[in-house]
Amino acid sequence: MNISPKQSISDRLQNLELAISKAAREVGRKRDEIKLVAVSKTFASEAIKPVLVSGQRVFGENRVQEAAQKWPELKQEFPDIELHLIGPLQTNKTKQAVELFECIQTLDRPKLARHLADAAQAVGRMPKLFVQVNTGAEQQKAGVMPEHVDDFIETCRKDYGFMIEGLMCIPPIDEEPSLHFALLEKIAKRNDVRDLSMGMSADFEKAIQFGATYIRVGRAIFGERNIN
Repeated sequence: MNISPKQSISDRLQNLELAISKAAREVGRKRDEIKLVAVSKTFASEAIKPVLVSGQRVFGENRVQEAAQKWPELKQEFPDIELHLIGPLQTNKTKQAVELFECIQTLDRPKLARHLADAAQAVGRMPKLFVQVNTGAEQQKAGVMPEHVDDFIETCRKDYGFMIEGLMCIPPIDEEPSLHFALLEKIAKRNDVRDLSMGMSADFEKAIQFGATYIRVGRAIFGERNIN
């Protein structure tokens, strides 16, 4: 999705809304089946607040420590925020993550599941949990390998009583994303998992075709990221 640096935040969100609605309509889906996760990683509170003022309430962050510096104050002003962790979670950050996030999309290993169960008991709340699937079997990338996902979901449900509500994937940048979206949809169906988090600024329309219920969009809302 193309954006102009001259566009206001409200214009970007409006154009994004039109694109989401069009993609849903073309495959016979309802717009309200799809939630937009505004990916605010690396952006300061000053850049996030106009997006909140425009009405967006679901946001995604990659790092617990960064999120902890920004969101508690923003949540005081906008208490209906739904914050998603979409980056890898270290086990020593699980308690803080359980306290801060409404959804953790990156559950990907038994050790993390154990720590999340302990943290949830200590804190007295459990965020929604998605399993991250490494659909491209990339060794450098987090996520459960596709051939192990079924067993991992069963372990999470039976051993820890988790309600696995969704699956998440990040397709390889040099491969057709539709192949990976189709694989994630297939895994979700056979494991009776409802939600699919897939699709970003460049490919969310394709993700919607394959049943995405959450799309993670950063650049089309905030513009290019300062990675320095």
